[in-house]
This record gives sequence, structure tokens and C-alpha cells, in this order.
Amino acid sequence: MTTDELRDLKRKAIEIRRLTIDEIAHLGIGHVGGSVSIVEILTILYYRHLRNNPGNPKDPMRDKFVMSKGHAGPALYAVLADRGFFPREMLHTLNQGGTSLPSHCDMNRTPGIDMTTGSLGQGLSAAVGIALGHRIQNLPGRVFSLIGDGDTNEGQTWEAAMSAAMYGLSNLIAFTDYNKMQIDGHIDDVMKTDHLADRWTSFGWFTQQIDGHDFEALDSAIQAALQEPNRPSMIIADTIKGRGVSFCEGDFKNHNMPITAELAKEAIAALDKEEEALV
Repeated sequence: MTTDELRDLKRKAIEIRRLTIDEIAHLGIGHVGGSVSIVEILTILYYRHLRNNPGNPKDPMRDKFVMSKGHAGPALYAVLADRGFFPREMLHTLNQGGTSLPSHCDMNRTPGIDMTTGSLGQGLSAAVGIALGHRIQNLPGRVFSLIGDGDTNEGQTWEAAMSAAMYGLSNLIAFTDYNKMQIDGHIDDVMKTDHLADRWTSFGWFTQQIDGHDFEALDSAIQAALQEPNRPSMIIADTIKGRGVSFCEGDFKNHNMPITAELAKEAIAALDKEEEALV
């Protein structure tokens, strides 16, 4: 990755955070913490690795993405709008009557969404099924998925992990948004998931653990996963819940919270300064 490419990705991540904050603030409440913690993951995927076409979102040859932690939809909507899957103006309809952008991802309502999700624990199973379907149909597209700490607590996630390993789904690359918080608090107080990389490795996955806000680390991990010939891949991304949002970074209470126009203005101003500092 060149210096210019890295700077462009950092700028794009700042723009996606701005769009996400504005989107949620327009509604006045939403899932801000777990949305912005995954911005770098979404950015590296949608602007560097994931092959899709906004002009043909149902192209059977495309890569697919399953956002298992569907409550992080606002960040994905911001990316899809910026990529041109739908007009940016739609972002201000988030979770309102008649919207095509519900609180959680819905493949039947939003262009560019590949799977309806939000009931935690189910998304990885869907991704496994899609990846197996790609193999059966000899489709070239990769399947990417993203799970969170809440997903990791669910037994169905580990059933999916066993199935993916058994079928050797090397066309499946998953991420864990390991921000170590969930709706009820810190994972150490709710359900410990220590030695997480060892757990995934023991289930037969090619596993890497990296800084989930570091584009170079993300890019290297994805490149390594793309070269894995026989196993599904898990990239555990150490992240900060609420990353880049000045009024709530690192606070588990940001899972779903009110955002006033004043708070949004404050956070966006801080992001503007962060962008100005980029060289």
C-alpha cells in the first residue's frame, strides 16, 4: 500500500464516520458505538478489496458481505451511499416510517445489502451457506462477514464455525469486531471471550489478530486470508467501541444512545480537525 493510498483510506474513514454520525443524529438516536468501531474494516473492504458494482447490486459474480451484527447498519449504509448504491439523501430516512434503511440490515429493502441480519448469532451461518452455495454453483465471488462480541456469545456462531471448517470454505473471510463491549457492559462482566484467537484456531480456521483501526494491518491480514487455500479465515480486529466519536468513545453506553444536533456538530468538528492533520 502506498503512502497516498493509505492517506486516501484514512480520509475516507473520516468521511464515513461523519456520514454515520449525521445519519444517526438526524433521527436523534441510534447504534453509534458498534457502527463507528467497524469503519476501518468497512472502508478497507469496500474501497480496496470487495468486488461489487453499485450499478448492478445483484450481480451473481460479485463478492458478498454479511453484516451479522446488523445493528451496525448505519455505518454500512453510509458506505453504500458513498459508493453510489443509493442517494446520500436517503441516509436521513434512517429507521423512519417507509424507509429503505431500517435500524438493522434488510436485504429486501436496501440496495447493496446481501443478507437480512440483526438477530445475533445467525449471520455467520448465513455466510457459511452463501459460501457453500458459491462453491456448488462455481461462482467466483468471495464471501465476507463481520460478527461482534454479542455474536461470539451465541452457540449458533460456533456451529457455523464447525461447518465452515468441515467444508474447507476458503472463500469465506470473517471479521470479529472485538471491541470487548456489548449492550449490557464489558464482556469480562457479561461473558468472557479471552484467548479468542486460540478458540477460532481450534475450530479449524486460519486466524489472525490485528489492530482493527490500522489499515496496513487490515490490508495485510486480508491479503493473507485471500491466499489461504483450504480453510475459512477469521480476522480478529481489536477495536474501540465508539472510535472517533468525541463524546462517547470507549463507553459501552454508546451501544444505542441519543445524539443531539449539538453533540453531532461537536463530533464532526473533531473529525474535521483529524482530517486536517493528515499529511
